[in-house]
Amino acid sequence: MAEDAYQVIEKFWENQDSGDYTTTEHLFAEDALFVDPVYGTFQGRKDIGAFLLKMNHAVKSINGVFRLEKLSANETTAWAQWSFTSDHGYREGVGVYEVKNSQITYYRDYMNESSDK
Repeated sequence: MAEDAYQVIEKFWENQDSGDYTTTEHLFAEDALFVDPVYGTFQGRKDIGAFLLKMNHAVKSINGVFRLEKLSANETTAWAQWSFTSDHGYREGVGVYEVKNSQITYYRDYMNESSDK
């Protein structure tokens, strides 16, 4: 049975919380599109996987921690409100996701300016 968007994105965040972003790679469809406001656009699971590996190093180098604040979804679409704390301050953002056949087909992040909190 196919999982709905809420279940898939909930798994995404559980895996991401481990601090190893590559553990989320299998949740992306082979032809998925990932749009990151800092690093750019990545097409396909292979490119997304390389980006996730890059994120492992980038986030660890600044003692960064993402935290899921709120998740809402239906069968095919989800959004997640998140926060990020690092040596550079505090930032909030929202991820928008599309899910088909239990895989993420589209993911785009939007975020606010960094601030001290």
